[in-house]
Amino acid sequence: MSPVRGFSGAVAWVMVWSGDDYQRRFDALAARGDDVHGEAGFVVGFAPVTVLDAGCGTGRVAIELARRGVEVVGVDADPSMLATARERAPELTWIESEIGVLALGRVFDVVVMAGNVPLFTPAGTQADLVAGCARHVAPGGALVAGFQLGRGYELNAYDEDGRAAGLELVERFATWERDPFPGDGTYAVSVHGRV
Repeated sequence: MSPVRGFSGAVAWVMVWSGDDYQRRFDALAARGDDVHGEAGFVVGFAPVTVLDAGCGTGRVAIELARRGVEVVGVDADPSMLATARERAPELTWIESEIGVLALGRVFDVVVMAGNVPLFTPAGTQADLVAGCARHVAPGGALVAGFQLGRGYELNAYDEDGRAAGLELVERFATWERDPFPGDGTYAVSVHGRV
């Protein structure tokens, strides 16, 4: 973590990422035989033509979705993560932006937030994050998000942020493999649709 001085002059601590180091972790898991594409498998279950990977990181999910024939756009605020994504798949569209202010002028069949994206968003900005995602959900589309529970941003707040952005909970699972919620109560994959 590194200190960053905000507009008010206050110092906050933010996570600093190395895209290459982050990607090496998933490469090692894949090399030992772990399935690192559960999120992509879940998303293709909706048969989307287009997907916005919100908080795409190094592009693990986006690249797998594209490999499966989906038109995908990845967005992330971290330049190191995006540098790795661009190196791994230069043919895809990668956008550097905070999701809360993102305005692409188009919608997607599915917007996915994999990998605990709401937990890496600065406290107090999750409603903006959800609203930014909701702006890009097509009519009849879905916002899909998976994140750990008990980390400061809980499902009741997430569902409320979704309602405020015009989305309603459709279904919820305990894993990307669609195990019934609540499972062990430590993780949730939520599907929200437009009201």
